[in-house]
Amino acid sequence: MAGFHSLEIAEVRRETDDSVSIGFTVPEDLRDAFRFLPGQYLTLRTMIDGEEVRRSYSICSGVNDNDLRVAVKQIADGRFSTFANSKLAKGDRIDVMAPEGRFTAPIDPAHAKNYLMIAAGSGITPILSLIKSYLAGEPNSSVTLIYGNRNAGSILFLEELQGVKDHYPTRFSMINVLSRQPREVPLLNGRIDADKCRSLFAGPVDPTHADEVFLCGPQGMVDDARAALEEAGVDPKKVHMELFTPADGSVAAAKAREDRAATMSEADRAKLRHVTVIFDGIESELDIASDGETILDAASENRADLPFSCKGGMCCTCRCKVLEGEVAMDVNYALTPEEVEAGFVLSCQSHPMTDRVVVDFDIK
Repeated sequence: MAGFHSLEIAEVRRETDDSVSIGFTVPEDLRDAFRFLPGQYLTLRTMIDGEEVRRSYSICSGVNDNDLRVAVKQIADGRFSTFANSKLAKGDRIDVMAPEGRFTAPIDPAHAKNYLMIAAGSGITPILSLIKSYLAGEPNSSVTLIYGNRNAGSILFLEELQGVKDHYPTRFSMINVLSRQPREVPLLNGRIDADKCRSLFAGPVDPTHADEVFLCGPQGMVDDARAALEEAGVDPKKVHMELFTPADGSVAAAKAREDRAATMSEADRAKLRHVTVIFDGIESELDIASDGETILDAASENRADLPFSCKGGMCCTCRCKVLEGEVAMDVNYALTPEEVEAGFVLSCQSHPMTDRVVVDFDIK
């Protein structure tokens, strides 16, 4: 069952000038609920200036670290990130949802895999969890990390990554690419874009040897790296992606709504559709116009317990399955084509397109 648990903060550690990591104390009776897979995230909830604010942050701990920790980088005008970086302290309590996310692959001690990780900025957070978990859990596997940052001072988890390198000198290699700090080797200067990936793939990194590839960072970097991998002949099924910031999420969503409205009559756009929402086995009935609120926003007025986090189409916290009828999504940065084909949607981006729609949050 999805839901929040109040956890005590065990530690707030300053990682860089603009980021902290937050460790949580997990009581014994919640140990099972908070077991996680590498690459998963936590949804945090708190009240800021009298308003409920939720955000998702990736777990940076390895599965064997005996630690539950997320990293929060402060962003301009970021309400939660500013709060976390300036206000949260050891001993505070905050609401935390059990781990979620599919940015992962099974750990198997029998594996002898080559993992390629490409990250930029705070995209290293889930990547760090993946690196530590695979190196510890698969003694015959190796990991190569390509990591982009502005300068050496902005490299999140630099000391920890160097510690991993010291512990696994033959199985872990790291390539740091800096965009605003000159390096002696030109290949290590600049942003991680399609051209940089092509240069790296033609030199020190052969992506065709990778059994699994993980990409995490801003949308531009992820899209460029994915295109370069495809050019290099890497099977797309091996590539796992997670976005930290979509390039134009709100613009894309607005355009999707405009395009959809252009194909509908005015009467049809304003027509109310009957939607049944199932969560925790309880059905809720509501009426929504196709060009009005999303299913999540409309349902949340009566069901405050519905799971959601980013409301930007980037996480899967609000994922549900359409059992009856049809819906249209504004944007989707999280669901795989296979999930969409199977009928799953992001309720924060979904609008009913038939007279009756039934969605179920309980189906995983």
